[in-house]
This record gives sequence, structure tokens and C-alpha cells, in this order.
Amino acid sequence: MSKSFWQASRFVWGIILISGIVFGILLLGSFHSVLEKTSTLEFCVSCHEMEQTVYQEYLESIHYKNPSGVRATCSDCHVPKEFFAKVWRKVKASKELYHTLIGTIDTPEKFEEHRLEMAERVWGEMIENDSRECRNCHDYHAMDFPNQRQRSREQMEEAMLENKTCIECHKGIAHNKPYSEDEFDD
Repeated sequence: MSKSFWQASRFVWGIILISGIVFGILLLGSFHSVLEKTSTLEFCVSCHEMEQTVYQEYLESIHYKNPSGVRATCSDCHVPKEFFAKVWRKVKASKELYHTLIGTIDTPEKFEEHRLEMAERVWGEMIENDSRECRNCHDYHAMDFPNQRQRSREQMEEAMLENKTCIECHKGIAHNKPYSEDEFDD
């Protein structure tokens, strides 16, 4: 093979490599943009079943309006910050979109039929990951126990000593707590 062939070949491979790098950067940037866009409050409540149900409950919660003015949105509680955990959560969210599309939860009544099942799934994930998203804002070691109400302080100190995760005590903090049939059986 001639010297000019190898020079031309290196030039072509260089162009291919640079093009691949540029394409990869654009693809990664686009992927990141989609992850961020689908983590906004506006996106989360764009489905009418969310807007009519859990969003209305959220508007009445301490996570929406509180004395400190700090607001936690849907993604703060339901989407991990770490990249791979975030991607995995988004993959799992496709199941939610599927059920929206097929009409499993497309009315407030159908949503309520499935509320307990959906809540238990979220609670299970939160227990499994030690309430990772809660702990982005709430940390036992950052709490000012002496300035808490006595009952709160006692319960939080006990929870810390027992290494409890947030959701074990705080179900229904941002959304209405669903009731199971067992709660009414006496």
C-alpha cells in the first residue's frame, strides 16, 4: 500500500473519531436534557390524573408551603440525584406512562382504586433505599433536637437510635395516605 493511502486512511479515521466524539457529546447532552425536563413539576403534573389527585394534595402539604419557604417538588422526593439511579427510576417510570396510556389510572376514581398499590410500591422503594431522596434535605445529624417540639424530638431521637428510615413514620406527608381494607376490619 502506498504512503498516500495510509495518510488518507488516517485522515478518514480521524474524521470518524472526531465525529463520533461530537455525536456522543450531543447525544449525552440531549439525554441529560430529557432527564432534566422530565423531572420538572410542570412535566409531572401534565398528566391530568396527577394534576387532579396527588398534585392537589401536594399543594396543601408542608413540602409545598412552609415557614422556611423551602419547596420540595415531585422530583426532589421521587427522582434520585445520582445519575444511574436517576436513569433507573426513569426506566421504571415508563411503567407508569404505560398505565396512563392504557387507562389504568386515567380518572380520579381509577387512580383511587390503585392508590394503595402505588403507594406501597413507593414506600417499599423508599425503605429499600433508606429514604435516599428524603435525606437529601433531612438528616438526623443536622436536626436541632432541643428546638423541636418535645413529642417530635422524642420520636426523632428514637428513630435515629433505631436507624429508622423516614417513610416508616412519615407516610402521607405530601399526599393523602391511602387506606387498606385491614384498617377498617375490627
